[in-house]
Amino acid sequence: MLSMIGLLGGLFLLIFLTMKGVNIIIVGPISALFVALLSGMPLFPQLVEEGVPNFVTNYMTGFTGFIMAWYLMFLLGAIFGKVMEDSGAADSVAKFVTDRLGLKYAVLAIVIACAILTYGGVSLFVVAFAVYPMAISLFKQANLPRRFIPATLGLGSVTFTMTSAGSPEIQNWIPIPFLGTTPYAGWEVSIIVAIFMAIAGYMWLKKIITKAVKNGEVFDARENDPTFDTTRALPNPFLSFIPLIVVLIISFIFHDSLKQSALIIALLAGILATFIVSWKYFKSPWEAVSQGTLGAIIAIGNTAAVVGFGGVAKATPAFNVAVEAMTNIPGSPLIGAAVAVSVIAGMTGSASGGQQIALPLIAPGYLDAGVNAEALHRVVAISSGALDSLPHNGYVVTTIQSICGEKHSAAYWAMAATTVVIPVIGVIIAIVLFSLGLGIQ
Repeated sequence: MLSMIGLLGGLFLLIFLTMKGVNIIIVGPISALFVALLSGMPLFPQLVEEGVPNFVTNYMTGFTGFIMAWYLMFLLGAIFGKVMEDSGAADSVAKFVTDRLGLKYAVLAIVIACAILTYGGVSLFVVAFAVYPMAISLFKQANLPRRFIPATLGLGSVTFTMTSAGSPEIQNWIPIPFLGTTPYAGWEVSIIVAIFMAIAGYMWLKKIITKAVKNGEVFDARENDPTFDTTRALPNPFLSFIPLIVVLIISFIFHDSLKQSALIIALLAGILATFIVSWKYFKSPWEAVSQGTLGAIIAIGNTAAVVGFGGVAKATPAFNVAVEAMTNIPGSPLIGAAVAVSVIAGMTGSASGGQQIALPLIAPGYLDAGVNAEALHRVVAISSGALDSLPHNGYVVTTIQSICGEKHSAAYWAMAATTVVIPVIGVIIAIVLFSLGLGIQ
């Protein structure tokens, strides 16, 4: 009982303090310590035998493991975003889009840019880094409240593209070895759900932003913002698109063979392409590289702090009890799978974590019971992208605080609408359609 109080209390503390604006690098270990103390977990490795869970080892294993796996991608992604900004390429792309669509569709332009990169295999975190300079430029020109940029980036990155059939993101690939499916599993239902999430999410976001503008909110310029200088000579917009296309194509080509490491090649190529096509338009290229490096360190530290919390939480008795309960929900297997994956993803703050923990436990029994593997794959994928986006999620923290420089209290609720509520409704639609026999051979 104490362990369960510690787990739930630690999760609440993590979310509460994050929403209050306390630095996540401090909040992560404090919340994990609360969980460890109430679960009776020893604090130091010196107090236990080798291999026995303890607060320091479990927290730091999660923290450093994430950095080891993702540091180069964060680094190159942040540098890519900064050189696109400093060279004027981001402004050129933004101006091209607004000239064609009009500032009226600034939000739609950002969502489309994120969707193209995400579905092309570029990491979600990297997409936020890459598109942010364009987003800030478009929001500034349209005079829209900047606190809605994280929600806009999130809608294009972690909803209809991340978990759809054919997506190269890991959230669509994790179920494959457990269920014997393909990345295109349940594609008929996936298309319908993706269209719903894209349209409903965009309409809701536009409604929220319009209401804020009517209430007198405007773009709040800051000293360190990328500047859109109307007198500045900008690179040709078609040339400015080249680095984005290079990243997209290379990540797609090498995704199957190199997995996430394909991003290292793709982003490096994107940086070089930016230098080649926009060299004479740079203001301070090496300063941009330096700023990108510092930004990457802060961003990955914030995300790793949350992953460390998950490392402690997963080692507690209460977590095992919760997982056992979630993976043995009676009734429809599709509903049970959706609830199990969603709740575990919410507890760990990770869509992939929710799948990796739940699938080994639910897949064998469900498949033996005759549950359609393709339907299960798609429901698991979509449901993993719902409650994972609670305030303590690594992508949410990084995007709101590190990349966009906003406070959770100002930016999160719009992001919750697009990345939590809309995907939850999408899961329900998917379950209903599969239950009616659509997409099941």
